[in-house]
Amino acid sequence: MKAIIGRKIGMTQVFATDGTMIPVTVVEALPNVVLQKKTIEKDGYEALKIGFEDKRENLASKPEQGLYKNAKTSPKKFIREIKGNELASFNVGDAVNPSIFKIGEIVDVQGVSKGKGFSGVIKRYGFQRGPSAHGSGFHRGIGSIATYGRTNNRIHPGIGMPGHHGNYTRTIQNLTVVAVDDEKHAILIKGAIPGANKSIVTIKSAVKTMKNVPAAKTLVDYEAAGK
Repeated sequence: MKAIIGRKIGMTQVFATDGTMIPVTVVEALPNVVLQKKTIEKDGYEALKIGFEDKRENLASKPEQGLYKNAKTSPKKFIREIKGNELASFNVGDAVNPSIFKIGEIVDVQGVSKGKGFSGVIKRYGFQRGPSAHGSGFHRGIGSIATYGRTNNRIHPGIGMPGHHGNYTRTIQNLTVVAVDDEKHAILIKGAIPGANKSIVTIKSAVKTMKNVPAAKTLVDYEAAGK
């Protein structure tokens, strides 16, 4: 499995040479550093531990500092372990750039969804509100739970009630890479991905195979057109 850690910048749109408008999410993927390489002989499985974005050295623990020293790099804020042998050619200290993904490749993107705080059942689960007139006194409440959610004097799990909403780890599968720019450290992915702008996301190789993979489109080169 190939993967890279990046920061979601926001959404925009690009145009293909055939006139198609493509909505894309821009991910800033600065070079990731390989911090550790795990092997079957030593660890029982193959994986790479990669780091993204520098942090102050005094924020790293002693074991972490040894890891960074071995990789000859500065401490990293975000670390992910990527299993698989597709990155077997990388060694400790190498940089993982956006160019590991190709235009038209299908990927999965994992991020943390926007947090909504403590929310009621209408916002959290889409419940219907009660009558707004005739003195019912029931507008945005959860209603009775005695008939379907409560037996044997207890509340059963899975009943829709007010509570924490959002801020979950979510993965959107089978998204298409529209463009890759190593110089600007950017990856353009078709469609929306989880998380707020400036949040951290992980782009991975797709785990599910698609029967009909859409053909990659050639984007309009505005710089060349301007010249």
